[in-house]
Amino acid sequence: MGVFFLLSKLLLILFSPGLWLLALLVAALRARATGPWRKRWLWAAVLLLFIGGNGGLANSALLAWEKPPVPLRAVAPADAAVLLTGITMGSKSPHDRVYLGSGADRFTNALWLYRAKRVRRIIISGGSGSTTPAAVTEAAELATLLRLAGVPSRDLLLEERSRNTRENALYTKELLAQYPNIKSLVLVTSAFHQRRALGCFAKVGLHPVPFPADFRSTDTPHNLTAWLVPDTDAFGRWSGLIHEITGYLTYRIMGYL
Repeated sequence: MGVFFLLSKLLLILFSPGLWLLALLVAALRARATGPWRKRWLWAAVLLLFIGGNGGLANSALLAWEKPPVPLRAVAPADAAVLLTGITMGSKSPHDRVYLGSGADRFTNALWLYRAKRVRRIIISGGSGSTTPAAVTEAAELATLLRLAGVPSRDLLLEERSRNTRENALYTKELLAQYPNIKSLVLVTSAFHQRRALGCFAKVGLHPVPFPADFRSTDTPHNLTAWLVPDTDAFGRWSGLIHEITGYLTYRIMGYL
């Protein structure tokens, strides 16, 4: 198990606003009642609660980071779509079906591109993102769903070794060496993940056209409710965004972009 892979899992926990809020409240409880720090920790917790639970702010931040949607008609016909995994729930039982998580739009958008004849084939890139060995790779699971949706096996290519975005790019490049007729690509991944994914693919010499999916943002709300009423989902959106930006900066420092 690679150190970088385990570190990425740890960062997902550490860069969680919910964890920060808990830490501030614990610090306030442990501070002396007569000292100045209890009020400071509590005010910091209130500020974090306001920002973290503000749906309008979270949505605005996501809109600024996510790559914008691309109309189907704007996608020139390409040889293949590269579908990045990370959207199945392999830990869910019974294991007699495929469970899709919050990023299922990646799957449906890749299928849509294929059905709209914008791509001739679909490359599914992804092994397992679990820290424990998996019996079936995510690429194999999504291939099963695509075949059930009517995509013939001859139009599916599987890359089943990668565990992160950098490896998605590296191993897809290796796979494409066996298919010299595939020259143009469309990259299908979550909108908030497109920046890092495009950078990794460019680093290995691949320059796919982005096709963002799985948007965590909505159109800018024009009512005060989104800005004034606390939203429990906002914490999760902030957590995902902070984790992705941290991942992007880490990849930049490591030279993967």
